[in-house]
This record gives sequence, C-alpha cells and structure tokens, in this order.
Amino acid sequence: MSALSRLRSWEGLLLVLLIVIVGLNVTKTPYYLGVGNLVNLFQLSIEKIIIALTMTLIIISGEIDLSVASVMCLATCVMARLFEAGVELPLALAAALASGALAGLINGACVAYLGLPSLAVTLAGLIGYRGVGRILVEDRAIGGYPAWFDALGQQPLVGPLTFSIVAFLVLFIVTAVVLNRSFVGRIVYSMGTNLEAARFSGVRVKWAKLLLFVFSGLNAAFAGLLYAARLGSVRGDMADGFELDIITMVLLGGVSIFGGSGNLAGVGLSILVILNLRNGMGLANITGNAQTSVIGALLILSVLVPNLARLIHNQWKGREA
Repeated sequence: MSALSRLRSWEGLLLVLLIVIVGLNVTKTPYYLGVGNLVNLFQLSIEKIIIALTMTLIIISGEIDLSVASVMCLATCVMARLFEAGVELPLALAAALASGALAGLINGACVAYLGLPSLAVTLAGLIGYRGVGRILVEDRAIGGYPAWFDALGQQPLVGPLTFSIVAFLVLFIVTAVVLNRSFVGRIVYSMGTNLEAARFSGVRVKWAKLLLFVFSGLNAAFAGLLYAARLGSVRGDMADGFELDIITMVLLGGVSIFGGSGNLAGVGLSILVILNLRNGMGLANITGNAQTSVIGALLILSVLVPNLARLIHNQWKGREA
C-alpha cells in the first residue's frame, strides 16, 4: 500500500481524530500548545510509549505480552530492595535490567520452545512478576536515591526535554529503522503473516521469538527505572494497569491483533491521539476511572472496526466474483 493510500485509510482517520482532539483541547486553555504543556503531555506517559514500541514488534509477530507493566514493577522493586540493602545504585540498576531480561526470557522460552500461547504465558507473568515485586518491597515506599538518578526522570536534558523523552525519540527512530529497513523487520512480519512459511523459508522462528520477548522484558525494565526516577520512590503497585494503555496505543495504531500487519507511523499517531485525549479529559476534570473506561472503549473499537471493514470488504469481493 502506498503512503497516500495509507493516509486515506486508518492513518488518515487517526490524523483527523488527532486534529479534532487537539482543536477541542485548545478551546479549553490558550496554553495547551505551549512548549511546557506539550513536554508535560509526553512526560506523564513516557514509560508507556517507550514500551509501546516493543509491543508493536511483539504483536506484529503474532504474539502479545501482557506482563510488561508487571515487569516494570519487578525491575523497580529489585533495584529498590538492593539499594536499601546497601548495594551501589549502578549495580542495582544493572540487576534490575537483568531481572527484566530474565522475565522476558522465561516468557519467550515458554512461548517459543514449549509451544504455550503467549496470551496465557504473559497473563501468568502479569500476576507472578508483580507478586515477586510485592514480596521484595512489601507495602513500603522505598526512596532516597541519589540526585543524579532522580534527575533522569525529572530534570531537563536538552532544552525542555528530559532524558526519558530523548530516550523515547532515539528508540522510536531505531525501531522504525529495524522494522522497515532491516532483515529483522522482515522476519517479524513474516512470522505474523504465516509462521509455517517463515519456518520453511529458513527463519529460526523459535530463536527469533525468544529474542523478541527478551527485548520486551529488557525494555519494560528500562521504562520501569525511568518511572521510578520520575516518581522518586518505588512501591509494589508500580505501573498497575499500564498494559491497557500500551496495548491500546498499538492496536489503535492499526497493528492487527492477529499479527502480520501494521506500521510504526500509525502507532506514532495513535500515541499522540491517546496522550492528547487523556490530557484533554484531565483539563475537563474527568476522573481517572472514566478516562480508563474511554481508553478501554478505544481498545475495543481498535480491534472491532478493522475486522468489520475486512469482513465487509471480503463480502463485497465475493459478490463481485
């Protein structure tokens, strides 16, 4: 499909929706388009949109990872517990990243080598990894980290941009290049389109799936550490419910829940839609629970609308034949 055709389809619809939402938000306050508000808009959800990048790869490959928010929690709790025990923070951060990679390795091994469905495996991880995190920190809030760590999530790095926003921009570019301009992207699409065909064409499917889940766990741990830096403390309920927004960003961006199709341009537009929508609902004093309900409705629509359109298209073609 050409870029123009895409613009006239799902990405075009997202662009129109984004313009409408931004227009409505501007009427709420003249400061909405100010640099400070735009940076704050990204900053408050930066961890989610960082994970949405790897979730895009996972879903295009035909799998899903429901455990990402719990891996965020696990990594931050590992870091906090080690730091509280007297371990130097750099070593605690390395251990936290390793715990995320290990969680991804467990998910990937169960899916790729044991043949278990990723939905069931990562749902178990959603419960289990957060449970381990709660055991590590119990009901306490652990803080008191060095100023340089807190600055990663709070202090401007380049102009008004914080380290986490710069990290997202870099990861977005890298992910776009990997997905669209490398053999890795071709492997991801081929697995999602037809797993058996990918296997017979020489793709090491099991190894590729394993690496995708390891990368997902590692990236979730990285996002979790940025979240801890932004908040300045760690609790056992860190990132609770984040997976809903993350998956919605990907599916609303036009990535098929069945795998094999989608692109990062659509996901980027979807991220902007959801961030601006949440910001606008906040300006309108809509409660957090109501906001979550709206995001849940978007998740349903992002799956329902493309499949209805595909069904109608197939029926129309059948009549023509």
